[in-house]
This record gives sequence, C-alpha cells and structure tokens, in this order.
Amino acid sequence: MPVRRQLLKVLALRLSAPTLAAAPPALAAPTWDAVESGTVLRFPQDHGAHAGFRTEWWYITGWLEREGAADAGFQITFFRSRTAHPDANPSRFAPTQLVLAHAALALPERGRLLHAQRAARAGFGLATTSTGDTRAVIGTGPEAWSLSRDPATDRYRAHAVSSDFSFSLELAPDAPPLLQGQAGYSRKGPSRSQASHYYSRPQMAVSGSIRTPRTASGKPSDRSDRTVRGRAWFDHEWSSDYLGSQSSGWDWIGINLDDGGALMAFQIRGTDGKPTWRDATLRRGANGPVRSGLSPVFETLRSWRSVRSGALWPVSQRVRIDDLVIELEPLFDDQELDARGSTGITYWEGAVTASVSGRRIGRGYLELTGYAGALRF
Repeated sequence: MPVRRQLLKVLALRLSAPTLAAAPPALAAPTWDAVESGTVLRFPQDHGAHAGFRTEWWYITGWLEREGAADAGFQITFFRSRTAHPDANPSRFAPTQLVLAHAALALPERGRLLHAQRAARAGFGLATTSTGDTRAVIGTGPEAWSLSRDPATDRYRAHAVSSDFSFSLELAPDAPPLLQGQAGYSRKGPSRSQASHYYSRPQMAVSGSIRTPRTASGKPSDRSDRTVRGRAWFDHEWSSDYLGSQSSGWDWIGINLDDGGALMAFQIRGTDGKPTWRDATLRRGANGPVRSGLSPVFETLRSWRSVRSGALWPVSQRVRIDDLVIELEPLFDDQELDARGSTGITYWEGAVTASVSGRRIGRGYLELTGYAGALRF
C-alpha cells in the first residue's frame, strides 16, 4: 500500500505541474480543392490525376465487334478518392487516397453482366493514379488492372483481369478532348460549387482481345479468346462537390453517332425523383460544330426490375434535345452492377442503341444511379 500511495502522489503532482506538456492538437481534416469556372484545362497535364479534389474518375465504355458472335459492350472505370483523413498524419499507412476500379462485359448470349471490382489505398506499389498524364494502376504483375495514355501516340491502353473474364484493349481518339459544359466547367446543380471539371473523348477506335467463358459453366478450362474491335467513349471528370444534399442520382448517356458525331446528356434527379439540373453537348459529324448548354428531357419508355437489388431501372428511354428526339434500347435489360464492395453503390451501366423513328443513329452507354438508394459520395 505505501508504494501504491507514493505512485498516486507522483501522478497527482505530474498532472498539476505547470510544465506538463500539452496534448498534441487534433489533426485537421483536409480542405478539398474547389471547381471554379474560368479554369483553363491544359493537356497533357489535365489527363492526369488532381489529388487535391475529393472525387475523380477515368471512364471508358464502348461496343465491341466479335468475329463469330454478336456485338458486345464493355466498361472500365478507375476512381480516385481523397478521403477526409488528415494529410498531416505522417504514417505511410494513412489512407489519404483510395483507388478503386470497375470492369464489365455485356455479352448478349449470357443476358447478364460479367463484372468485377478492385479497391486499394494508394501507395506501397499496389495502387496509384499519376499526375501529369493518365496512368491508373491497381495491383501488380499480370493480374494488375491498368489504364494509361501514351503521350507519343495519344493512345490509351486498358487492362482488366478477373476470375470470369479479362480484356486488353488499345483505344485511339479521333480528335482533341471535347470540353463539356462551359469550356470544361460542368454544372451539376443550382449552386455554382456543385460542378465538375469534365472532358470527353468520343469515337475512340478500339482494338484488342477479350477472354470470356465459352459456356455458362464459367470453368477456367472452357474459355474463349476473341480478337475484337469497336468504338468507345472516354470521360475524365473531377470534383469536390458533385451532388447536393437534395440530389439522389443521375441519368447519363454518351452516344457515338454513326455520322461521326457525339452526344452527351445528363439529368440530376432530386430526392423526389424530379430533375434538378440538366445539360447536354452535341457534336454534329466528326468535325462539325459543337453545341453545349443544351437542356435534355428524359422520358421513361420501359423499366426493368432487378430481383437482386429490387431497384426499378428505366432501361429504355426517350431523350429530347431541341429538335432531336432519340430512343434508347438496351442490348439486354440486366446490366446492373453491384459495386458495394468498392464504391459502395449499385448502379445500372448498359450498352444501348440510339434510334430516331426506328432508324439507328448511334450506339453508346446509358448510366443510371440513385435508383437502388440515394447516391452519396
């Protein structure tokens, strides 16, 4: 007991001593960079990552022609997320940047997406998104997923591999980046802070190979390798305040028109399901004039309900943009992607055909978010 009393006395003296060192201050959460109108996008630097912004993605979707099989769709997206973890934390294990990725094949003979996802914290040679030019990687060796741009040729290479499928593709743009919104400043809501820096590269020529299960068994010994070619759409977007608190998700299309033109359109939906913001950009022909700041109207033609998520997805839509009225029909209905293991959401990402009065005018992708629960970044 005397020893215990002595220890308590020493402790009391130390706590009351004026020379006692103060507890270290709490580390401050980071302040994300803001999207500002008037910012001039500069290339190749803006092909790369913007680490000070909260959210960023490099997104490729397209249609593939397969010899001896029906045309198919594909998607690969890399995400970079700057967390709220304090930058001042000196630990190399501090997860200040996350790298995530989704990949999918839409094969009509299967009637359901083959898809996979990856997620890792940046660093340790396991995941990175480079500044200065496009380079995103998750993993190491032949199993790594990657997306990169060759500055000498302006060509992109995308690689993804999973237990169900893999693909290695080269993508060649036909023109300089197409700036969305006001010279790359794309509003997403009534507040000017609800915006992104956004450019697209439509009409990318695709070549490469895919490996898929030959039959529904999906056994590794029963795979099919095919050389493919096609046409793709590329988006690069970064923001710190993409959706307001009253927004639940969006409907978005990127369509490569058969005449060489390009159409991007989206609507942001509020929690009541009604549009809160709309925007569209239309390029007529391969080298024709570009009209931006258009106001598209989306109308559901047909919906499909998922037995997995319970979500009702408007998979067939009519989109009106001034005098242009197109109808979108999916390659097949079940193009739902469960990404709760990485980005935490379930969304619909589908290959669609665009028609006017029953005549095909292009092909591309329709993306639907917020129907399986309000989207939150």
